[in-house]
Amino acid sequence: MAALFGSRVRRLRTAAGLTQAELGARTHVVSSRITQIERASGAKPTLGLARALDAALGADNLLVELWPYVYREAFPDWSRAFMTHSERAVSIKEYAAHVVPGLLQTEAYARAVLSVGRTLNNQEQLEERITARLERQERLSAPGRPELWVILDEAVLRRPVGGQAVMREQLERLLEVASESHVTVQVLPFDQGEHDAMGGSLTVLTMPDESEVAYTEGAHYGQLIEDSAEVRSFALTYDRLRAAALPPLMSLGMIRSVMEGNHRGAKVPSRSERRRVAQEQLQQSGGRQLRGGGGRVPRRRARP
Repeated sequence: MAALFGSRVRRLRTAAGLTQAELGARTHVVSSRITQIERASGAKPTLGLARALDAALGADNLLVELWPYVYREAFPDWSRAFMTHSERAVSIKEYAAHVVPGLLQTEAYARAVLSVGRTLNNQEQLEERITARLERQERLSAPGRPELWVILDEAVLRRPVGGQAVMREQLERLLEVASESHVTVQVLPFDQGEHDAMGGSLTVLTMPDESEVAYTEGAHYGQLIEDSAEVRSFALTYDRLRAAALPPLMSLGMIRSVMEGNHRGAKVPSRSERRRVAQEQLQQSGGRQLRGGGGRVPRRRARP
């Protein structure tokens, strides 16, 4: 994609009758940077530079539209495939084990998270990734926005990523987003003990044709699962996590308590109290009675 982007820049520049130095002057970069882009060598263009090139060459957003594909080449294959599926998904169900999901991150929180990535090469790449992450969030407020259901491990709330001020802003952001009708946020408390997704984060995506894919991710790896039988197994795991997590209103109360600094006093409601509150919520919305819920996630039986 970088080679395709470069060839388009060269073709447009030639058609415009500009030298590399002249195009560089119009986009406020040195001519050697234009050479790198056209030869697909060196650092990939930033989104800002793609926009400047598009404007200078009158490309009618062609270069801006190509840029995300160039950007993704910096990521492993499995990560690029997941991003492609996410952009088309009509429903996103995510369990986050370590950090707030990218779709809900503030800029300061995203900067702190992305600054420690093993694949980060320089400051320019960091800024590219932050920009791309924030732009992906725009989908949550755009027409055709997906339904988003997020389960946060309690550890996500307790870890002050970026420091106390950054974390407080992030928790405020969670409370704000959770008020949207298409977003549901739950917290899986520590007292639930072990569960099937302890190895990392889990996402289940529903596509426009109602098919599903799953994605699991650890600190330095990820795996996209498309086999239908495997995806059903991961979807069941997600449903178990959802049943074990605090009901949405209690989850928001816990987030608020942690945000206010009551790290020791953020009381986790008892299971009977969780069931009572969840039952009230269902009755208020005309839902059916719960048969269970709020209990420990069932363990899988060992195969003989």
